[in-house]
Amino acid sequence: MSNTTDDKDNNILTSPDKKWSVVLTCSDCRKEPPNIVEDFASGDLVCGDCGLVLGDRIIDTRSEWRTFANDEGGDPSRVGSAANPLLDGDQLDTLIAGGNGGSGLAHNLNRIQGRTAYEVHGKVLAQTYKDISSLCEAFTMSKSTIDIAKGLYRKMENGKLQRGRNNDAIIAGCILLACRQDNAPRSYAEICKLTKVNRKDIGRTLKFIKAKLGTESGKTSSNDLIGRFCSNLGLDQDTQRITNILAEMAKDIQTIAGKSPVSIASACIYMASHLTGNSRDANDISKISGVGGTTIKTTYKVLYQNRNTLLTPEIMREGSAANESNLIEP
Repeated sequence: MSNTTDDKDNNILTSPDKKWSVVLTCSDCRKEPPNIVEDFASGDLVCGDCGLVLGDRIIDTRSEWRTFANDEGGDPSRVGSAANPLLDGDQLDTLIAGGNGGSGLAHNLNRIQGRTAYEVHGKVLAQTYKDISSLCEAFTMSKSTIDIAKGLYRKMENGKLQRGRNNDAIIAGCILLACRQDNAPRSYAEICKLTKVNRKDIGRTLKFIKAKLGTESGKTSSNDLIGRFCSNLGLDQDTQRITNILAEMAKDIQTIAGKSPVSIASACIYMASHLTGNSRDANDISKISGVGGTTIKTTYKVLYQNRNTLLTPEIMREGSAANESNLIEP
């Protein structure tokens, strides 16, 4: 007696060792195991050996686009993108298209929806985040810096602290503070060039943000800026190492301690580049750092006057081609 029950009408074979399974087989070739192919284009189930159509109008349960959810459990592609914590609500908004179809009703509904206070607020906030992203990406800032800047602006917006103030200055202050908090500081000159906001406005706004949010940004040192400046100037590693040592030792010079970190970094690059024979003009450094060429030369003059203290054997060993005779008199 056979252990298999055959139902020709339904093309189903049920075996005792598969009590809880239903196996679809071809009633023509009756191969075990069956070679059934799903043709999603036509919605048919076809025998891969003889070509007999076993079923039609099969529902395709796959995603509409390619995902890798099979390796990670459930397929999240059908529930939309993740909620953005920087925006209000559940972000399940409905957008009414402006096409009227000849009646004008859709256009009127679109205009009425656009007047909704919540919709306007969400659009303004989303546009501000887009502006922050565009500005930061123009200076190749990291995604973490961009997210911090957006979070700072969100805190200002939640407390309605930005009202009555220049929104561009608020954005510039948030970006500058985010760079410092993410340990990738930028100079005031760079942020001014990026956002087209006056330096005094950025300074006042930064103090306002720090006071209202109760956050600290820390101070920017010359060494934090040297790496990026040297890279943009195309200087080698020896020159960069000498510049870092010069900037660290320059802090002990009383006549230079009060100058800005950007001026000190620029002057140290100017001095180190001449030491190693990879000289860069003050105007070239000025274009990168945003410090005036005259300020660079004035600061360099102080370094040159203290060259006997700065040019230690350690510095001279850092660069194989470092030579004090390459320095020019200010």
